[in-house]
Amino acid sequence: MQSNHSGWRIDRRAALTAALALIAAAPALAQEGLGTAAAPVEVRMIANEAFARQWQTAMVPEFNKKFPHVKVTIDGVPYNELLAKSLLDVTGASPLYDVIIADDPWTPQLAQTGSLLDLKKDAAAWTDKDFDWDDFNAAPLAASSWNGVQYGVPLRSNMLLMFYNRTLYQKAGVPEPTPKLTWDEYMAQAPKLVQDTKGGGKPDAWAIGTYFMRDVLTPTIWQTILNSNGGQLLDKDMKPAFVTPDGIKALQTHIDLVKFAPPGAASHGFNESLQAFRQGQVATMFMWGSVFKGTAVDAATTTLKPEQVGIQVMPAGSKGPGAHRGIWSGVVSKKSKNPRAAFALLQWLSSKEGEKWHANTLGVFPARKSTLAAKPESDWLVPVYAALQQAYEAAQAGQMWRPRHPKSDAVQQALADETARAISGQATAEAALKAAAARIERVLR
Repeated sequence: MQSNHSGWRIDRRAALTAALALIAAAPALAQEGLGTAAAPVEVRMIANEAFARQWQTAMVPEFNKKFPHVKVTIDGVPYNELLAKSLLDVTGASPLYDVIIADDPWTPQLAQTGSLLDLKKDAAAWTDKDFDWDDFNAAPLAASSWNGVQYGVPLRSNMLLMFYNRTLYQKAGVPEPTPKLTWDEYMAQAPKLVQDTKGGGKPDAWAIGTYFMRDVLTPTIWQTILNSNGGQLLDKDMKPAFVTPDGIKALQTHIDLVKFAPPGAASHGFNESLQAFRQGQVATMFMWGSVFKGTAVDAATTTLKPEQVGIQVMPAGSKGPGAHRGIWSGVVSKKSKNPRAAFALLQWLSSKEGEKWHANTLGVFPARKSTLAAKPESDWLVPVYAALQQAYEAAQAGQMWRPRHPKSDAVQQALADETARAISGQATAEAALKAAAARIERVLR
């Protein structure tokens, strides 16, 4: 009897010791994979050099306030080299990078290698219960989805939007644009927006600045017009679907815009159209919304004031307003040695807390509905948030984005080449689209 009682006391003592050990170990277990003061972990990211340094100097210290034992190194790479280097690394035997920051059309190319984590499955156990995937607008979240798998999260959201100079509109006697403005109405107003504002006897202000040169982003202008009328680049069988009356009219509208643009506009792209608008030379600009701060707020880069610059969705077609998606997303390599820490970085930056910090501190556009519905710290973001929400909804409804295919770059290059021929007068809109369709069929065959 005594022996049994002693054994019971020993068992009880052992059980209590084991329980205390588990309790003591719980914090360490909870933080497994996130490093310790004695043994920090490293996460390496490859990103566009346009914002990599800003993230390294401003974002990483903020992230480390919550995750002090995760060392983050961000390597900036020129845009035109980023996809190739990312593909080479993620498919290598020992990848250098844990996190890849991918442009909107790149997820299919990266995902088809089988080298990315499925964040909703593989990282489910690491996902905070209040992360709330459903809070993201569908359009930006879909940029890093492929074949039903969510490979990434939106980190730097962007949309093609319409900027307008209120001063030039007033001088021309043209009513300010609204989201109900149609393409036909805009084209009818364009001649009035070509003005002699200084009395010199010749125009010194024009209607439009946007992409016209041979550039992979130039086709997004007429593609947006096509989408706003219900058309698509590719059908459900991934065959060209744009050689239609609506497609030809959309490209012809893009071509006709040159008539109301500054001299030499056929060779203008991002930099030239942006400079013309910031110098008060054009009344409207079809451009990525992320340039708003440098266009309307930052006196070091623009001659305009915030009250002079309006922003909204692009003109409407028969199905609704126009927009075009451009989202930078973060994905995690399956071969990462520290996948939990890599996902912790992406999760924090795209969380409700992190997204608000990112928007209010760096002016980066959010993807979450809750962020866009809240009042931002900077007043200049208020009209931008309204335009972004409208654009996300328009893009989702009209599938307004570049081709979703592992060979999307080749498709976009064919569109860029043939669009340039049409704008320069070397081919009609119809002939250019037929040539582009033939090239794309060969690429996708």
